[in-house]
Amino acid sequence: MLIKELAELFDILDSSSASGEVVKQYLLSLNKDANVNITKMAGAKGSTDFIKVKIAGKNGKTAGGTAPTLGVIGRLGGLGARPEQIGFVSDGDGALSALTVAAKLLNMQTRGDVLEGDVIISTHICPNAPTSPHKPVPFMGSPVNMVQMNEAEVDGEMDAILSIDTTKGNRISNKRGFAISPTIKEGYILKVSNDLLDIMEVTSGECPNVFALSQQDITPYGNDLFHLNSILQPAIATHAPVVGVAITTQTMVAGCATGASHFVDVESAARFALEVAKSFTAENCQFYDKKEYEMILEKYGPMNHFQTKGKSNQ
Repeated sequence: MLIKELAELFDILDSSSASGEVVKQYLLSLNKDANVNITKMAGAKGSTDFIKVKIAGKNGKTAGGTAPTLGVIGRLGGLGARPEQIGFVSDGDGALSALTVAAKLLNMQTRGDVLEGDVIISTHICPNAPTSPHKPVPFMGSPVNMVQMNEAEVDGEMDAILSIDTTKGNRISNKRGFAISPTIKEGYILKVSNDLLDIMEVTSGECPNVFALSQQDITPYGNDLFHLNSILQPAIATHAPVVGVAITTQTMVAGCATGASHFVDVESAARFALEVAKSFTAENCQFYDKKEYEMILEKYGPMNHFQTKGKSNQ
């Protein structure tokens, strides 16, 4: 279980002075050799600290090996909506979950448990993000735009990506816990990975939960189309397969709501991501069927235009 790491990180992040540097020092306290980089970015509505943690595997790219690299992105607008709201907001669960994975992997390495391949965890730390109107509940905004987010969080070394995001303000997925999406690759919504469903059953102890997607959801923000939320925005900036890991609730909860984080659900999502990291980097888990994808391309051609804003907005 990842409860220790989760509790320690929540205590750090639930603060008006939360920053990338504070999180970096915490991660270094777990493993003095941790590879942690902080990049401060500014936008029209303030600034935020992007944090990227690279955890080297024994046969990963960092060691000159061939094992695949998993990316784990904590997707969010912000950890807090100060001064409108005091405290950690629901939208921060994605960052909390992703950073919990980083902390656990660093702890594991100090105890001799090293994964086969590299794992790259990225997210951003913003305790005072703006909010924005959205139906049925308000969205958390962000001080930076989606292009900046993807530039900072999506790494070219990632061979597959889990994008963890609070996904509570909707009528699409209405069950407490977490749900996964079908695999998204270069504009295609592919079938759900059986390997990921297997891991989800083990880590949740329940039947797997998959949330529905529309084609609009995998197009870039700013094209005037409706989006469930930003959970699959990393898919527009990579050739790698992307799967959303949505932290969900039965009722609709606004991303800017405080007191709405459930440690059991956040920990379950983090534990799922950890087990995927173990399996994927050991090449025991596939996000999509490569032969079938090649057949789809042969029959129907590429769909990369859905990774753009479309003809009228390019």
